[in-house]
Amino acid sequence: MMYSMSRRAYVGVYGVGLGHASRMLMVAERLKAHGYDLEFSSFGDAVDYIDMHGYRCNMVPEVEFGWNPLSGFNVKRSVMKIPENLFNFTRQLRVEMESISRFRPDVVISDTRLSTLFASIMLGIPCIVILNQIKLLLSPRLREFRIVRLFEDMLGELFGMLWSRGNTLIAPDLPPPYTISEQNLWHINNASNRLEYSGFMIPRLVLDEARVKKVMRALGFNDGYYYYDDGHDSDKSPAIVFVHISGPSETKHHIIRSIVEGLNNMNGHDSNNGRGSSITVVVSEGKPKGDTVPRRISNGWYFEWCPCRDELFSISKVIVMRGGHSTIAQAIHQGKPLICIPIENHSEQLGNASKVERLGMGITLREKHLRAEHVYEAIYNILNDYGRYEKNVMHVRDVATKMDGVEEVVSRALLLSG
Repeated sequence: MMYSMSRRAYVGVYGVGLGHASRMLMVAERLKAHGYDLEFSSFGDAVDYIDMHGYRCNMVPEVEFGWNPLSGFNVKRSVMKIPENLFNFTRQLRVEMESISRFRPDVVISDTRLSTLFASIMLGIPCIVILNQIKLLLSPRLREFRIVRLFEDMLGELFGMLWSRGNTLIAPDLPPPYTISEQNLWHINNASNRLEYSGFMIPRLVLDEARVKKVMRALGFNDGYYYYDDGHDSDKSPAIVFVHISGPSETKHHIIRSIVEGLNNMNGHDSNNGRGSSITVVVSEGKPKGDTVPRRISNGWYFEWCPCRDELFSISKVIVMRGGHSTIAQAIHQGKPLICIPIENHSEQLGNASKVERLGMGITLREKHLRAEHVYEAIYNILNDYGRYEKNVMHVRDVATKMDGVEEVVSRALLLSG
């Protein structure tokens, strides 16, 4: 059923990393197919990413935590940014009030943006809230103290009350016991009765084998890569490992450099130690509007912006990533074991990565004191026990494929639009 072009949806997107923008763009495309006009607001890398897809995106002042290139989430910097963030939040709210009033949408969608939610409430427009983090957890070191955990619980209840002001509160995650972001969603009294699990909001792609092979040929891979079933058989082609690192720019360059430098001599090291197999690495920096032409590195390729991410997910044996929810979801959908290197002191990513490990879908490495040998030992631990890891991923995948988070959000938007 097609609706008239007069229907409109306004989408506020959290701008750190590209996961939030990616899932909202999928919602936008389906709403567009129903005849909706759409407009976005965001900050950071997400603005360029949304603009790349042809949608108007209003830039709002950034409200974000403090980061350190080496230590990740930084409590001291975050505390120091509180006055700036409070000021920027009021500016965000003003921009949202002006933009929404001008655009006059039938429905508002807030992906982890309180200012968008508040503006919709003040303007009397129905709002769908999407988020996979209600409770904000502090660093693992601070969480050793009971008073800190009590503070987290109190703050979680406050945010649960605020987020629940939306007409619908949706977590783009799997229901218990498979919830990836369980540490940030469970045991919040003010939200538990309102929170609905929609399933992952990821592309449901059926990849064209001809396009996959075209990408393989462009990168110099042969069919042996695609049909590589034994991670340690020296008679087969090398295993492809896709290193997909996103998130705040302050944190990702250091870890990408460490991984690339560490893996540069990996193949030679393996042959000297009787590993019997080599590995080809494809690295994606995740830089919107970056160069889409890859450059060679000693044992693979490096993209500033990878235009064939989905194809690389499909042909890779292992995905090396941070602990972002959207990338974990996509890896599960593709049935790929994971190596998670969450941002140091970023409790959401640490919690996501821990759940991946507890579900037997991969291995978690801590960024602090990370060395090259840790990465390739983790890769080979997965390759040498690939059947077990793959079986566990496929079990969770079976649960995930029965749910469609994007369609659930679109259905709610159509309903609220009247």
